[in-house]
Amino acid sequence: MAMDILKLNISKAVKSEGPWKRVWNRLIHKKLAMISLVLIIVVYMAGIFAPWIAPSNYSDQNLLEAKQGPSLEHLAGTDRLGRDMLSRVLYGIQTTVIITITSMLTGGLLIGLSLGLISGYFGGKVDSIIMRLGEVFAAFPGILLMILLAATVKPRVLSFARSVEDLTGIDWIIKTGIVDYIVVFGALAAFSWVGMARLVRGQVLSLKTMQFIDAARAAGASTPRILFFHLLPNAISPVVVSITMGMGSIVGAEIVLSWLGIGIQPPRPSLGNMIFENGSLGVLRSDPHLLLVPIAIAWLLIFTWNLLGDGLNDVLNPRTR
Repeated sequence: MAMDILKLNISKAVKSEGPWKRVWNRLIHKKLAMISLVLIIVVYMAGIFAPWIAPSNYSDQNLLEAKQGPSLEHLAGTDRLGRDMLSRVLYGIQTTVIITITSMLTGGLLIGLSLGLISGYFGGKVDSIIMRLGEVFAAFPGILLMILLAATVKPRVLSFARSVEDLTGIDWIIKTGIVDYIVVFGALAAFSWVGMARLVRGQVLSLKTMQFIDAARAAGASTPRILFFHLLPNAISPVVVSITMGMGSIVGAEIVLSWLGIGIQPPRPSLGNMIFENGSLGVLRSDPHLLLVPIAIAWLLIFTWNLLGDGLNDVLNPRTR
């Protein structure tokens, strides 16, 4: 009798836990995933609070201190113009934070989730049109199309920003790098939705035939409610894994675009720009800190996002529990 009561209490305790609390309880036992999560939070917070924690402004120059190695005054050394490398790296992380979050929110989530839900739920011609469109995007090398899009759209966005400045008298729109941000995250968002849409579509195709969806229809639930309150929560597990994996890819793509000279442009720092400016064997031999510091941060972000994705996959995948 006592054993039955104990089992009943344990069962109630497990049921009282929300699904995300159970996921968290399993995730904290994944040491690599938790270390990765902590590192991502620390790096992203450093980028977000860069204006307050950076030793100096990213554009402050002192030619008398050019190309100095790491020291107590400049922990990560200085670059060719005597700018503090630690400050520039922190602002470069801030650029990465802005690009990755906006790209994932607009492309992976807003576009990918919505199109995946619509495609899987309605099927038929709607499904065919969305999936054929996705196949067109996926048929070409993503980085090549992002380069073409960024190179062709940027002059038009820049011209529009200049006209706005002329009309309003504002002179800070282009200086802040807003145009570069819009072009880069727009190019990344345009091609980051396809994988998410396919993933969500596959989940919806299997979920929409279940009894709880029939019950929701019989109760008079509207289509948006069925999509976002019944189907999406039950398809969220693989979406979370896909987002964490995709964040690492977006970090790499943003760095490549900036490294190729069509991403975030000077004077606004980015990790890709710093790698591009110092990407030579001579710099690596004479002033390795100019190249190794931004490369280390970029590698750390990509590596930790992928490790976190692997950990979440183990936690959320029923076959690996």
